[in-house]
Amino acid sequence: MAAVLAAVTGLVLTLLTGPAAAHDRHRPHHPPKPAFPVSERQFERMFPERDPFFTYEGLREAAGTFPAFARTGSPVVRRQEAAAFLANVSHETGGLFYKVAQNEETYPVFCDTTQPYGCPAGTDAYYGRGAIMLSWNFNYKAAGDHLGLDLLNNPWLVEEDPAVAWITALWYWNTQSGPGTMTGHDAMTGRHGFGETIRSLNGSAECDGGNPAQMEHRVELYKEFARVLHTPRGRGLTC
Repeated sequence: MAAVLAAVTGLVLTLLTGPAAAHDRHRPHHPPKPAFPVSERQFERMFPERDPFFTYEGLREAAGTFPAFARTGSPVVRRQEAAAFLANVSHETGGLFYKVAQNEETYPVFCDTTQPYGCPAGTDAYYGRGAIMLSWNFNYKAAGDHLGLDLLNNPWLVEEDPAVAWITALWYWNTQSGPGTMTGHDAMTGRHGFGETIRSLNGSAECDGGNPAQMEHRVELYKEFARVLHTPRGRGLTC
């Protein structure tokens, strides 16, 4: 009698829910993606005087293009990476106050004429722009190729489109080691320390005694942002 009852119950469930639902019960369960570790309120605390060009929603949307960013490792590691990225952003942009580099005399420096594609937008067109002050013609070329944008011929897009300003910064953070040995993302998720993120951005220009004041400013911002996100700072803060 029990076997008959079980068979009838199974038949009724199949009739009510359909074979697809019965099949769904056997599908593997995938946990939801971790939430972005920075709230809008925390973002506003970090950047109280930011240019409205840089928005929290723009950051969130850009982060979706690089799903490993601030979503790799434990909750502590995810918060540390977010704090590290935003601390470097704050240093580069004066707290998201500037969207382009302010020293125009240095603009021609960032055209590497040894590259086969040259500087088609002009020798003074590849100055720092966006959330991480993307500079050099070869970085504009590589970022554009990765993102499907013609930044080599139109680098101004980084200062004109808020989405591009954020996404180029995350492109560099997640894919480029620059003068360092690892990306900013790998430095934080591999627990190599905040100092290695500075090295990937500016190398010996700030590290190894190159400019201690600039390096320390980044470190102080990281400490502050780690406090905002209620997370320990970890080791290796300097370079």
